[in-house]
Amino acid sequence: MSQKSVLQEAREVQLAVQLIELGARLQFLEAEVDLSRERLVRLYKEIRGVSPPKGLLPFSTDWYMTWMANIHASMFYNVYLHMQAHAEGRLEALMKAFRMYRQQVQAHGDEQVLDFTRACMLVRFFDSRMLDLASCTRCTGRFVVHANEDRRDYVCVLCRPPSRAGKKKSSPAPAA
Repeated sequence: MSQKSVLQEAREVQLAVQLIELGARLQFLEAEVDLSRERLVRLYKEIRGVSPPKGLLPFSTDWYMTWMANIHASMFYNVYLHMQAHAEGRLEALMKAFRMYRQQVQAHGDEQVLDFTRACMLVRFFDSRMLDLASCTRCTGRFVVHANEDRRDYVCVLCRPPSRAGKKKSSPAPAA
């Protein structure tokens, strides 16, 4: 094996490790990293301590329209757009944006709503023009909307939260 191919493989392994640590699923790894499926599975098991999850990737844009998911998806996607100008490609922008999203959520003591898979699918939905951003007429923030949605008088989920937004389920009263 030539030195160039050894270096290339080492870069691919390093990329795979970074993606696995972010929470990438095997399907995503196979599409983005030039390593065999068997090698990716071994890496995943080594890093996570478990086999990669099975099953289909999320495929509905509707998930991003719910109240909290829309706030987090909008925050992530705006960061991703900014990172595109400061990264060497789509994948690096995605990774940097997801790291920044996680840092912001943790810094505010909030619960992380988007996992890496949902963040990746969000970008794919934008790339396929199934989702778009709309500016709120009140706060001027840019929020995730369906691509065919009317945006003339759009008011975001922060300016017009649903009636039960932010309410926690009450725990049952202890038995006396």
